[in-house]
Amino acid sequence: MSPSPAPLILWEGPVLLVHSHQELKRCSMAHNCLQCIKYLMFVFNLLFWLGGCGILGVGIWLAVTQGNFATLSSSFPSLSAANLLIVTGTFVMIIGFVGCIGAIKENKCLLLSFFIMLLIVFLLELTVVILFFVYTDKIDKYAQRDLKKGLHLYGTDGNIGLTNAWSIIQTDFRCCGVSNYTDWFEVYNTTRVPDSCCLEFSENCGLHSPGTWWKDSCYEAVKIWLQENLLAVGIFGLCTVLVQILGLTFAMTMYCQVVKADTYCA
Repeated sequence: MSPSPAPLILWEGPVLLVHSHQELKRCSMAHNCLQCIKYLMFVFNLLFWLGGCGILGVGIWLAVTQGNFATLSSSFPSLSAANLLIVTGTFVMIIGFVGCIGAIKENKCLLLSFFIMLLIVFLLELTVVILFFVYTDKIDKYAQRDLKKGLHLYGTDGNIGLTNAWSIIQTDFRCCGVSNYTDWFEVYNTTRVPDSCCLEFSENCGLHSPGTWWKDSCYEAVKIWLQENLLAVGIFGLCTVLVQILGLTFAMTMYCQVVKADTYCA
């Protein structure tokens, strides 16, 4: 006679109940963690998006009202402060928007897209910093050569921004030319400089003798100013890196929590 299956039926119920209780507990924990991270990430990305709006607004304001914030480079005429701020602000807004929607919708695709975009930006920044320190001397030479080419656009039609930018730099930093005042001799094909190079500004003072002009290199003057403010630049860079790392952490953590919630609560 075959054995009765009754003992198996008696134990099956409690085992399933314990298993079901554990699954519900895991599901509840995963859901609670997900909700906490969800709102933290939403607030983070909302601030991120608002920051992008601010940067974009400043860029548009500069482009519309301030022609003196222009590029000094002849090779990259579009590389002005206004354009850089507009591009940066737009990109930050897009990333922040994707992060916000991904967080509030708990969408794995958008969360992963946000993570990848932010990671690409972070790696690009890291690459630029490394290349800058490795090729500092070459960058210095190229920048000076390009700036000297840009001097030939000074005072020409359609280059009011560049003209104003050089005038402001030479006046504020008390310098003249990229290397020295002789850089302007090639531009004018004569011994003269812009009036912004004069120790005491007056109409056509750039036609006077070199003794009445600033002697310092504008390139070196700006470099010294940057070195003196290196701490502020470093703090800004560190804050930027920390914000990006925080965003990457939020995105990947929430992505994992969404996967866990789908697994335990399916």
